[in-house]
Amino acid sequence: MTDKIIEDTKKHMQAVLEHLKLELKGIRAGRASPAFVEPVTLEVYGAQMKLKDVATITVPESRQLLITPFDTQNTQLIAKAIDKANLGVLAVVEGKAVRVTFPELDQNRRKDLINQCNKKREEAKISIRNVRRDQNEVVKKQKSASVITEDDVKRLEKDIQNLTDKSCKEADDITAAKEKEISTI
Repeated sequence: MTDKIIEDTKKHMQAVLEHLKLELKGIRAGRASPAFVEPVTLEVYGAQMKLKDVATITVPESRQLLITPFDTQNTQLIAKAIDKANLGVLAVVEGKAVRVTFPELDQNRRKDLINQCNKKREEAKISIRNVRRDQNEVVKKQKSASVITEDDVKRLEKDIQNLTDKSCKEADDITAAKEKEISTI
């Protein structure tokens, strides 16, 4: 029973870290990345769809994306959706495709992006601490139901705290790597 609590804690904290990685992928770091525009949604065929579901996204140059729709009638819709998403990039229709150009990052923009990274890291740490709190409550409920002993409670709380510390450190490391990527000119 105690192993299940630890496994659940690891699984939940790992999910938070994976979410952080996904969030940080969406923050632009000077180079074009398909992950930057993938979450953009547009209305196609009467339904909201993600950009990656209606087009292929390629990187022809380090600061450009080429978005080729599966149905060429959607080219204008894609360009409008990217502009509407307010991503700070320039979307230009070129025939049957949309070319997205990323401007050069200036120092102020880099600082803003680093602040966004730090904000995402803090959100992840809060989520990790919430997992810790929830798991500690499970431990206390099991103790009050006499399923586990006092010694088990102390050991589990210590193990959960160690996992929390390790996950917070990993969140710091992931964010530091992204910050380094952003500040590299």
